[in-house]
Amino acid sequence: MSAEAADRVAAAIGSRPGTPLQTSWFEFLLDVSLLEKHLQKSNPDPTPVQLIIQFLEQASKPSVNEQNQVQPPVDNRRNRTLKLLALKVAAHMKWDLDLLEKGLTIPVLNMLLNELLCVSKVPPGVKHVDLDLSTLPPTTAMAVIIYNRWAIRTIVLSSFPEKQTKPGPHQMNMLNIVQQEKEMTENILTVLKEQANDSISVLEGALRLKKDFYVHTLRTLDLLASDAAANGETESSTAGLRISADELHCQVHYDLGGIFFQQGCTDQTAYEKARDHFRQTNELLKKLDSTVHVHLDEKRLAGYWNACKALTGDCGSSDPQTTPYDHINSLIRAYNYQAVIEAFIKDNVSRSLPNHFRRSVLREFMYKVQQGESSLDEVCHKLCVCNAIRDALEGEVLGVRFQQLLLKPSKRMVDFILEVCTRSLEKDRPAETSRRNMAIFMKTLCESLEDLSLVFVVSSHKLFMELLKEEERKLLVEQMRKRSATVNLSAKPLPSFYDIPASASVNIGQLEQQLILLLEPRRIRQILIELHGMAERPFWRVNSKWEVPPDYINVILGIKDNLTKDLVYILMAKGLHCISIKDFAHARQLFSACLELVTEFSPKLRQVMLNEMLLLEVRAHESMAAEGSKERPPPDLVSRVRGYLEMRIHDLPLRQVVGEECVAFMLNWRENDYLTLQVPPSLVMNNPYIKLGQLLASTCKELPGPKESRRTAKELWDVVVQICSVSIQHKRNSDGRVGLIKHRESSMGILHRSKFITFVKKLREPLVLTTLISLFVRLHSIVRDDIVNEVTAEHLSIWPSSLPNIQAVDVEAVAVTVKELVSYALTLNPNNQSWLITQADIYFVTNQYSAALNLYLQAGAVCSDFFTKAVSPDVYTDQVAVLCQFLREVDYMTAFKALQEPNSHDAMDSFYDYIWDVTILEYLTHIHHKRGETEKRQIAIKAIGQTELNTSNPEEVLQLAAQKRKKRFLQAMAKLYF
Repeated sequence: MSAEAADRVAAAIGSRPGTPLQTSWFEFLLDVSLLEKHLQKSNPDPTPVQLIIQFLEQASKPSVNEQNQVQPPVDNRRNRTLKLLALKVAAHMKWDLDLLEKGLTIPVLNMLLNELLCVSKVPPGVKHVDLDLSTLPPTTAMAVIIYNRWAIRTIVLSSFPEKQTKPGPHQMNMLNIVQQEKEMTENILTVLKEQANDSISVLEGALRLKKDFYVHTLRTLDLLASDAAANGETESSTAGLRISADELHCQVHYDLGGIFFQQGCTDQTAYEKARDHFRQTNELLKKLDSTVHVHLDEKRLAGYWNACKALTGDCGSSDPQTTPYDHINSLIRAYNYQAVIEAFIKDNVSRSLPNHFRRSVLREFMYKVQQGESSLDEVCHKLCVCNAIRDALEGEVLGVRFQQLLLKPSKRMVDFILEVCTRSLEKDRPAETSRRNMAIFMKTLCESLEDLSLVFVVSSHKLFMELLKEEERKLLVEQMRKRSATVNLSAKPLPSFYDIPASASVNIGQLEQQLILLLEPRRIRQILIELHGMAERPFWRVNSKWEVPPDYINVILGIKDNLTKDLVYILMAKGLHCISIKDFAHARQLFSACLELVTEFSPKLRQVMLNEMLLLEVRAHESMAAEGSKERPPPDLVSRVRGYLEMRIHDLPLRQVVGEECVAFMLNWRENDYLTLQVPPSLVMNNPYIKLGQLLASTCKELPGPKESRRTAKELWDVVVQICSVSIQHKRNSDGRVGLIKHRESSMGILHRSKFITFVKKLREPLVLTTLISLFVRLHSIVRDDIVNEVTAEHLSIWPSSLPNIQAVDVEAVAVTVKELVSYALTLNPNNQSWLITQADIYFVTNQYSAALNLYLQAGAVCSDFFTKAVSPDVYTDQVAVLCQFLREVDYMTAFKALQEPNSHDAMDSFYDYIWDVTILEYLTHIHHKRGETEKRQIAIKAIGQTELNTSNPEEVLQLAAQKRKKRFLQAMAKLYF
């Protein structure tokens, strides 16, 4: 440090004597002991989570080469050390996901936990669900468990609505930054949701392990970075921080309960699974003496437990005591709605039920009304009255629903309000506060009623007379008379969407809550009118879950009228959310209202809404098809899709996904003639999805086709190869040799590979998917260059057999894509024999023999009615001795090699009864005699001694014996795997 720099530091310290300098991230690189000292401080600055962010941010910074091109982060000692420092901070925090989730964003935590998997030597390229946790080193198994716990917790947390935390005026540049982070987060969430079932299976597997667990500490992470790791110390059974099985199981049960509860809205049985996991959590909490490593919210656990009991009807005698919640829920399940109302009235006196529970019951009934149970309308009104009077007694502001109820009250409803008021005060000696609050409520009730006859019903009631003094009563009635003279009671509201009366002013927070929950366009506008009358701020930011596509944000935020801007944004955001959860009926209502609104002032937004409504109808029809509907789309919808693909309007924001799904829609419904013959050439040149759709449609039309008709297949091949290629640059090394540098983020093709995969996963037409699988299998076999283990698929002959520039193809991208593609296809049709065999071959060539055998058996079962008919020999491969008999020419060499294995794990001797080839049985007898395995030799002799296997028998008898054993063997194997 120079003298001038030292003086500046000294001056800075002198001017702020009470503020120590914050430790910089690079100081921890220079002094290996500094991190532990820093973390031991009572209030370290930076905090642990800030340190994790700083370390990972520095380690993931892209580099710039000599040509000023951005390169991925360098894998060097500095960056590896920074990642290790981040892991050590997390280890200091004892891998407490609660703390990590509160302090770190999803992308940062994803990076941290992936690094944990890497240093813990979790096998790369293998799905976690395919790992056997019991055979992994303890810290490796624990890394897998931590990652999958985080995965399901993140899915649950992301489903909760969040309020915007950043106040202040809207800044477009800030929005772009936030939007980028949101996109990263959404991409990660998409992957986590796709793998949710795998994560659940991993954690359920962890619950079956009864041994203690060990997680990385600062010491074990230090060992990983040193030569000490070479002696296996970090892989020993006691390396790391010990966590008892009960502690981990308690935490895992809680996390699994959360994900199953979240899934319950679409699968009722999931609530039962959630209940069982929360029951286990409660039992383990009582059993544990120490809960140092259990981090859960016991209040939330109690809430989950009560909700599960209510939703599953598990409120029986097994519980130590029945709670008020259970009583209400049992009445609802018994359809005894009058008793529910009575219970709410009595609770106005006892106040044993929390307000949030009472409101949730009302919301449940209102939801049923929205779903068409109009007979429950009156129950909703009465529960709303009960809740309003409870709020009034506690001095709370009256809710929106009650205010809306008073817009058009009947005498019967006013009589019920007065009855509830009377019964809600303590009979003997009501508290003075309750009397005063009830008097205020009665006055508010009178002021809210426009019908003078109803005002007199209230003012003449016994309770009104008791609670208000005579002077107050007279003054109030006089005010009502004067007001009625100025009110035109005969005026009728206009039916238009624009002319809806607003209710009385209420608390802004309650209105915002209503705004978040509502799906009825007119009520949304009504509440926005009230909110704008109370405060002038952007209410489209009330809920951070409200999102409109970035393509439209500038157009919408450019609307000058703030109320209209809020309304357009919220209607569109809610409509898009409804589409995402397949609530197409509400989406149509919201979009129709938005279209009506924007038609008046913006032709551009009108076309935007028409495009979004087209996407809505396409997704609705595709959703029906995915659920099994065979109904073709109406001609009008096909015509609108064509119109969109051919649309050319200047300066109109277009969402890429609309065009993408329109092309997928045309392929799925075999509109191949349009894509191949009628689509304008300019569209093919300018729209990559139309180009891809045309090539797929043309290739499918030509299958199988003569050799000269494969020109289109070659064009499709070239396009896909480009998508999977990376740019290559030549760079001279320091020793003068020329090396190759591949840039994975290069966009050489018409689409990025990630966008291509997204598009493919919107396809469901079998021939289109078979064509793509065939293409990628051929491409995979060329880049792997493995002539021994071939992956099979249909129509392989139509593709080229070589590549002119094989170095440019990203081998890893091809391997990942072919696996993703086949896995996706099998989710659509798990019984497609060709796809099953392709998937089995992929597992086989990647040495996952158990999974491969499972799929070969499935393929055999599919094509033989569960092995009641003969199976084609093409289904089987040379894997174990028994299967070697299935080949057209018995593969004795492979069979004998398999039988010579000294440590066999396939229970081969239990399958001797299924071997019909005498040569193999004779070899078995010899090998067991040679090894001194007397019992196994006797089993083999008994098998060979069966009369029907005598080689002197007629050929028909031998064939019958073989067929019988084939059938029994395959059925036995299927029982093991299915």
